[in-house]
Amino acid sequence: MPRGQGGDNPSTPRYPFLHTDAARDFGALALLALANVLVHTVASNRYGFHRDELLTFENARHPAWGYAVYPPLTPFLARVALETFGTSLRGFRLFGAISQGLMMLLTGLATRELGGKREAQLLAALAAGIAGPSLVHGSFLSYTSFDNLWWVLAACFVIRLLKTGDARWWVGVGAAIGLGLMTKYTIGFLVIGIAGATLLTPARRHLKSPWLWCGATVALLVAMPNVVWQVRHHFVSLEFVKSIHERDIGRGWTDFFLLNQLWKCTNCTTVPLWCAGLWYVFKAPEGGRYRMVGWMYVVTLAALLLARGRDYYLAPAYPMLFAAGAVQWEKWLSAMSIPSQRAARRVTWQVLAVAVVLGVAVTVPYAPLGSAWWRLADVVNGGNFNSQVGWPDMVESVARIRDSLPARDRAALAVWTGDDGETGAISLYGPSYGLPRTISGMNSGWMRGYGDPPPETVITVGMDPEFLRRSFESCEVAGRVTSRSGISNYSLSSYPELYVCRHLRQPWPEFWKTYQYFG
Repeated sequence: MPRGQGGDNPSTPRYPFLHTDAARDFGALALLALANVLVHTVASNRYGFHRDELLTFENARHPAWGYAVYPPLTPFLARVALETFGTSLRGFRLFGAISQGLMMLLTGLATRELGGKREAQLLAALAAGIAGPSLVHGSFLSYTSFDNLWWVLAACFVIRLLKTGDARWWVGVGAAIGLGLMTKYTIGFLVIGIAGATLLTPARRHLKSPWLWCGATVALLVAMPNVVWQVRHHFVSLEFVKSIHERDIGRGWTDFFLLNQLWKCTNCTTVPLWCAGLWYVFKAPEGGRYRMVGWMYVVTLAALLLARGRDYYLAPAYPMLFAAGAVQWEKWLSAMSIPSQRAARRVTWQVLAVAVVLGVAVTVPYAPLGSAWWRLADVVNGGNFNSQVGWPDMVESVARIRDSLPARDRAALAVWTGDDGETGAISLYGPSYGLPRTISGMNSGWMRGYGDPPPETVITVGMDPEFLRRSFESCEVAGRVTSRSGISNYSLSSYPELYVCRHLRQPWPEFWKTYQYFG
C-alpha cells in the first residue's frame, strides 16, 4: 500500500507521545527518582528498626483515625507494609523511599511548569533529593517522609494554578493539604503561607472564586475523620504538641532556626540554587507571575520563626524554590558565552556529585556497624543510627527475666515500658519469646490501658527507679539492657536497669488516671 494511504509509515513513530520532549523529560526524571528509591532501599536493612519506627509499628497494630503523636496516614501505610511484607525491615521502609522518589519527580515536573528544560528539571530534582531530611527519611519510615511529599504536591498545584489561571487547581491544592493534615499537623504552617501569599499577590482575586472554597472544603473533608477522632479524644494531640514544643525549647532544639536552614534542611551546596529561586520569583520579569511561590516560602518561614518551630519543619518548602532556581540558573547560562556555559555546567554538576556522595555516605545507612565511618555518620545524623541498634537484645533480656520468675508471678505479668520505642520492640520481637502484653503511659499507649485483669507483677523497661519505688511496695533490679554490638542506643541509655516490681500502692484505675505523659 502506498505511503499516506493507511499503511505504516516507517518515518512516523508508532507511539508519538513517547518521542515528545515532555515524555523524554519525564523518563529522565523517573529514572533519577527510581535511582533514589533504590539507593535507600538497598541500604534500608543494614541495622534495625529505628525508635520512631517502633512507635509507628505499635500504632499500626492498633488501627485508628488518630493517635496522640500524629494523624493516621503513616500508621496506615505501615500496616499496609506489614500486611504485604511481614516484618521485613526493607519492606517496612519501602513506602518512605518511594515517597522521596515521588517528591523528586514532582520537583522536576514543577520545574518544567516554570519553563525549565530537561537539565534544569534534573538539577532541581537532584537538589530536592539530597536535602538533609529527604536523605534521612528516605531510609526509614517516618511521617516526615510523606509530609515532604504533600507539601511539594500542593506547591505543584499552586504553580499550575498560577501558570494557567484556572481556579479549578485549588481543588488539587486542597486535596494535597488534606492528605498533609492526615500525615503531620505542621502542614498547617504551609496553609498560613498559602493564605498570606494569596493576600499579598494578585492571586487574591481567587478569594471570590468558588473553586478556592471548594478546595478548602476538600481539605476539610479529607481530614474530617481525624478531626472527629480528636473531638472524641479531647484534642489530645494539642496536649502532645504543647508538651513536645516545651521540650524542644528547653533542650535548645529550636535555636539557630535560620542558620540551620543553610545546611541542615537544604544541604549547603544547594543554598545558591534556592536563593536563585527567590530571585527568580521576586526579581526576574519572567518569574513575576509566580511571586506567590516566593511569598509562600517567606510567610511560612516567618510563621515558624515566630512559633519557634524546629528547623526541619520548613524543609518541605524548599523544592519549589529549587524548581524556580533551576529555571533562573538556566537563564543565567543562556546569557553566557559557550565556553563559560560549559565551565558553569561542569562546576555545578561536579559540586552536586560530591554532595550526593558525601550525603549518601553520612546519611544513608551504608557504613559498617561500629566502624569509624559509622560513628561519624551517627554524629552527623544526631544519633539516628544508634537508635536502630540493640532492640532485639533488650527484648531477649526481658525474656530471660520472665523465665526466671516463679509461676505465680508469670500468671499475672505485664511488661511496663517507659518509651514508645520499647513498647514497639516488645510487640515486634516479644511474640517469639511468648512475652506477655505491654503497657505504657506514653502517648497513645496510655489510651490502651493496663489490661483486664490488671497485672500483679511487672517487668519494667526504661523506667525511673525513684518513680518505681514510690509507686510499688516492692521493686528489685533484675537485669540491665546490654547490646552485643557494644553500641549504646541513646533511647535505652537513660534508665538501663530492668526491674521486677510487685504490688502497686494505689488501685490501678486511680493510678492510671494521672499517669499519661508525652514524648
